[in-house]
Formats: sequence, structure tokens, C-alpha cells
Amino acid sequence: MARLVLASSNRGKLAEFNELFADSGFEVVAQGSLGVGDAEETGLTFVENALIKARHAAQATGLPALADDSGLCVPHLGGAPGLYSARYSGGHGDAAANNAKLLRELEGVPAAQRGAFFICVLVLLRHAEDPAPLIAEGRWHGRILTEGRGSGGFGYNPVFLPDGYGQSVAEMDSALKNRLSHRGQALAQLHARLAERGLALSEL
Repeated sequence: MARLVLASSNRGKLAEFNELFADSGFEVVAQGSLGVGDAEETGLTFVENALIKARHAAQATGLPALADDSGLCVPHLGGAPGLYSARYSGGHGDAAANNAKLLRELEGVPAAQRGAFFICVLVLLRHAEDPAPLIAEGRWHGRILTEGRGSGGFGYNPVFLPDGYGQSVAEMDSALKNRLSHRGQALAQLHARLAERGLALSEL
């Protein structure tokens, strides 16, 4: 099976992408398992950071690289946490602290103003100098609950209630979440972009 390096060390993302790529003919391998450290995310947008991460991983490994930059945006908070979703509370990857800060920032805000969306930008590079990266974007709209619910998933999943559903993301089973999620949407779009070019993932 061919390998595709994932420009992330996040175990939750690795598990999600392996599920999403299950029938692609690719094994998704985390960059950390290949001795590659994280790139410095100096971009001002999700797409810039995804490109930086994918190029860094492809250059270090010589493999096709997939990177995502994703986060949660709350319009009432000016788009925060945004690019800083993973380190909203100061430390990197402390989901409990990030959720707690978000709920504090929205304390007393009525449901109508608690709208939010997850965004995922995926970048697929065939090699580090690929001049035509494939870029896909997915957005998952909903609102922020007043308290966390459920124990599945990671990050902001317990406090995010998707539009049209009565369960938080953390209460959903993984198959439903993958179908609806910003990451699932972006991957479906990526497949469509490949198809437009007459390519399948296995033909990279």
C-alpha cells in the first residue's frame, strides 16, 4: 500500500483520516512516525498554514503530503478561536481548557448569537515543489452549547451542536460525524477535484 504523509502529530486527526481514506489505496502515516517535526505556522489564514505544513512534510519525507488546517470560528467573537483554536487557552492542545474559555467568553450570550462553524482546509501536494496543489475546504455550521455534552471525538466536539441535529459532535457516532464534518466535506471535495483531473488518490 502506498503511503501518504499526514502533516500533523494529532492522533485524533490521524484516526479520522485513516477512516476517511480507508478505501483509497493509501496508508496515512503521521509525520512524527517518520521523524518529522511540526512546521512553524506563520500564515494568516487556514489555507496558508495548510500549504506551509504540507510542503514541510513532503520536503522532509519525499512522499505525497496531506495537510489540514482547521479550527472553530465564532462570529460573535470576531471569528475566534480561529487560527488559534488548538491553543485558545494558552497551552497547545488542552481541549478542556479551550472549551472552558470558549464557554466563559459566551456566558450569557443568547442561543441566536452563539452561531459557529468548523472549517477545514485540505492541501494535497504530490511533492514538495508541486506548483498546482489540490486545495479543498469544508465548513460545518452549528452553534455553541452552554455546557459540554458527550465524550467522543476531541477538541471542541462536546460544545458544538451541528445545525439540524440534537446531538453534540461528541455524542455522534464516528460514521455520522465523518459524513457531516468539515473534514469529511473537504475530503469529498478533494476526491471531486482529483476526479476532475482524471486522477484517483491511488494514482498519485
